[in-house]
Amino acid sequence: MNTSHLRYLHVAQDVLKQIEETQTDAIAQASEVCAKTIAEDGLVYLFGSGHSRMPVEEIFPRYGSFPGFFPIVELAVTFHNQVVGCNGQRQALFLENVSGYAEVILRNFTFRPHDCMMVFSNSGTNILPIEMAMGAKAQNLPVIAVSSIAHSSASPSKHASGKRLFEVADLTIDNCNPPGDAVVDIPNLAYPVGPTSSIGTLSIVNAIKCRVAELLTECGKPPVVLTGAHFLGAEESAKQIERAYDDYRDRVQGR
Repeated sequence: MNTSHLRYLHVAQDVLKQIEETQTDAIAQASEVCAKTIAEDGLVYLFGSGHSRMPVEEIFPRYGSFPGFFPIVELAVTFHNQVVGCNGQRQALFLENVSGYAEVILRNFTFRPHDCMMVFSNSGTNILPIEMAMGAKAQNLPVIAVSSIAHSSASPSKHASGKRLFEVADLTIDNCNPPGDAVVDIPNLAYPVGPTSSIGTLSIVNAIKCRVAELLTECGKPPVVLTGAHFLGAEESAKQIERAYDDYRDRVQGR
């Protein structure tokens, strides 16, 4: 019987169980930082290159999310549709390890005292996310990282400092992903398949999002949630979406 699909599901469940058993304190701390930032009209900046773009967009904007988060998505290092050719993966992989690129990106933003930064990188070894974290810290932003500690610890940093992302961030949440990411061995196939880093990281960011919403509501500043027609009906949902977009616009204007 072919059981590779079941093996993947079992490993994925184990990853989530490890997160629940070992990372709840870190998730709670990150939620406190983000909630404080948003409550004080700051922005939680979000950055990830490569497939780490996914948690950035998972946080905001999508249904069940709310303003206060600012996604930084650089298409040059996140656009995966063109595997080869213009905007291909070779270029993206190259740019992820160009020192100074992060400084150029960060020059586009004016950071304020209550802002913070979240940086996502499963390996935590590429230059771009490391320097995004360093650049944010240089401007006195608290930096939260989500990374695989096991993978990162087993891998050399590509940054000149020798530091990996978890060694730069003020707070790191471990996505509990095993080294190498792919987790299922197939008989007669040379290399494993089935990565789990996205499952762990996306679960972490949604847990943070839920706790931040709870904290904001408890302090009398309930967030304006992007809500679909299933809960409100089409007409009211459209109005609620506009309210969320307006709230986001008001938060970012003038920076």
